[in-house]
Amino acid sequence: MSNNDNDGNKDDDVTRRDFIHVAGAGLGVIAVGSAVWPLVDQMNPSKDVLALSTTEVDLSQIEVGQSVTVVWRGKPVFIRRRTAQEIAEARSVPMDELPDPQTDEERVQKTEWLIMVGVCTHLGCVPLGLQGDFGGWFCPCHGSHYDTSGRIRKGPAPENLIVPEYAFVTDTKIIVG
Repeated sequence: MSNNDNDGNKDDDVTRRDFIHVAGAGLGVIAVGSAVWPLVDQMNPSKDVLALSTTEVDLSQIEVGQSVTVVWRGKPVFIRRRTAQEIAEARSVPMDELPDPQTDEERVQKTEWLIMVGVCTHLGCVPLGLQGDFGGWFCPCHGSHYDTSGRIRKGPAPENLIVPEYAFVTDTKIIVG
C-alpha cells in the first residue's frame, strides 16, 4: 500500500509542479506585455497628427466653374467644380496625345468634381489655375501645362497631377485622406 501512496504523491507533485510552471510563465508573459505595451503604444501617431491626416470639405458653396484650394498634409489640394465644356474637353482627348495616359473617368468619382493635389509632378511647384495652353493648370517654374482633368499635356512634368484618396460623405461633403 505504501507503494501506491508514493506513486499517487508523485503524480500529484508532477501536476502541481506543471501548474506552477504554467502559471509562472503566464504571469511572466503578462508582466512583459504590461511593460512593453506603453513603449509600443507611444509610437502611434498623436491626435494632432491624426487630425491632419484627413480634411473635410463642404462643397455646397462652390459654384460651377469655381475652384477652391484646401490644405491636406501640408499640401494644397485643388477642388474644381467643372463646367460642362471642361468635362467635354477632358473626355474628348485621345489617349495617344497624353504623356501619362489616364482617362478623365479614372480621375474623378463624380463627373463635375475634380479633386487633385496641387503640386507639379516635375519639381513640386504649385501650378496656377485656369492658365496654360489647355485651359487647366500651368506651372510657371518650368512650363508644365495640365488640362481640365489635371493631366500633363506639355512640359517637363512626367506625370499627371496626383488625385488623392477622397470619399463623398454626402452629395456636398468630402473627406480627403
